[in-house]
Amino acid sequence: MSLKEYWLLILPFLGAMAGIMLPQFFPLKKTLGLKIILSFSGAFLLGITVFELFPEIFSTGSKQLSIYVMGGILFQIVLEYFSKGAEHGHYHSSGSNFFPLTLWLSLSIHALVEGMPLSNQMELTYGIVIHKIPIGMILSIIMGKINISSKIMWSALILFSLMTPIGNLIMTYTPYLIDHQLEIIAWVMGMILHISTTILFESNENHRFNLNKLITILVAILLAYLI
Repeated sequence: MSLKEYWLLILPFLGAMAGIMLPQFFPLKKTLGLKIILSFSGAFLLGITVFELFPEIFSTGSKQLSIYVMGGILFQIVLEYFSKGAEHGHYHSSGSNFFPLTLWLSLSIHALVEGMPLSNQMELTYGIVIHKIPIGMILSIIMGKINISSKIMWSALILFSLMTPIGNLIMTYTPYLIDHQLEIIAWVMGMILHISTTILFESNENHRFNLNKLITILVAILLAYLI
């Protein structure tokens, strides 16, 4: 593997781990720091999708790819049924003694699938890395409120962080997936469209933008355009 390929594997892992570690040292209020980070990641992902993925996918002239985009949207909706919307900032900590298996599985499947097209998509990689930070924070907060052992908690968090690199490796070494990489990118694009637009719509109190969030979104979209 080349240095670039190793870097593409490491970056999403580092993004997830950065999000996981942040609440351990800097507790953030859900309505403040986390919402700003979510708004930035949602806007950045949306910008990457519009400026980079849309032109690449639909420059082929294949209308059939739109079916995969819609499939990705519907697939993400199903995942969020089990995660209860943790991908875009919803979380409920009840102090349960049970490991949140459905939540962890849905977030891990999401991470695995979105990692598949990263081997040829540096811009998307940056978007996913930023996206991993708030997701890692939310999962870390949820796990920290559940009465489970530290060993189980950290094993689950580290395994979640590895899911996106694992998805990348699966794609890289599976000829069938390589032959259908445009379809996979379209599928992931649908997932990202659903998440990013939901984040932007739901990251506002009473459905109104405040100045900080508006500036955050504009900066994120500008960065996505410039990359």
